[in-house]
Amino acid sequence: MPSSRHGLSRPRRLPRPARARHRVVAVAYDRVALFELAISAEVFGLPRPELGAPLYDFEICALEPGALRATARVTLSTNRSIRALERADTIIIPGWRDPRETPPARLISALRRAHSRGTRLVSICSGVFVLAATGLLDGKRATTHWRYTDILRQLYPSIRVVPDVLHVDDGRVFTSAGSAAGIDLCLHLVRLDHGAEVANQVARRLVVPPHRDGGQAQFIDRPVSRDPGRTLAKTLEWAIAHIDEPIGVDDLASVAAISSRTFLRRFRGEMGTSPHAWLTRQRVLTAQRLLETRQGSVEEVAASVGFGTSQTLRLHFRRILRTSPSAYRSHFFRRPR
Repeated sequence: MPSSRHGLSRPRRLPRPARARHRVVAVAYDRVALFELAISAEVFGLPRPELGAPLYDFEICALEPGALRATARVTLSTNRSIRALERADTIIIPGWRDPRETPPARLISALRRAHSRGTRLVSICSGVFVLAATGLLDGKRATTHWRYTDILRQLYPSIRVVPDVLHVDDGRVFTSAGSAAGIDLCLHLVRLDHGAEVANQVARRLVVPPHRDGGQAQFIDRPVSRDPGRTLAKTLEWAIAHIDEPIGVDDLASVAAISSRTFLRRFRGEMGTSPHAWLTRQRVLTAQRLLETRQGSVEEVAASVGFGTSQTLRLHFRRILRTSPSAYRSHFFRRPR
């Protein structure tokens, strides 16, 4: 069996996730945002033969009876009513049709009951206004599309609105920014349930990055560069390929063939975060995959991702993932057969 430069043995194949009984239910309603509803179906509802087992049981329930109008003049129908929420482990609310329209009392009551049972509640984009109406976000952090942050603050001043992130994880209530950020949040949920490597497989099938750093502030009224050579994609690829090495801003700027000052400005503009924060997140993500798929000590994993010491790995792992490397491995590691 081949090994890496730091002595971590490589698996013969991706570990097969155990069959999940986790049930995800998305709520459809008249004038539902079609793309946001489809995100939940794409991530949680497709069979996953490449993983050897389905990850979730998924269904869509209807808030109103009969055919439902969706965006782009599409009509939807489902034989599941909101009583399906009684069996859900995760409930997804796509973008709500009007931030100022109070959701029906039966939906608010169903969500409150679900939350009291321990069900995970998730909103995409303006779906946060449905969760806000339940009162379950009072005193908690939440986000939504940048167009709606001011109205969310106005209507629900007790919510701690976070305007410059792609999604917020506040325990059992999750909120995302604009529509595409719903993909980021759904992949985050897959990562929580099945680990980083499985989430990467799902992202690969979607042809999207498994994790995007930064926030939506970078998308507000910014002109798009017409020069593809100005993007930092090749520099980021180089950094990931050398993740086990010490990397500083000067190194990244040298690869990008620009000054460090220009690099910092461009990096913040494209990624919405600092190079240090981005590198730290990439090191943690790589550590997740190693802990899931390879044998070896935590010290070896720390060296393989460029943290140098196990103490540094543990510090960032707990800060970002709210668990320890050892606890993460015990939950997600499966020995290759």
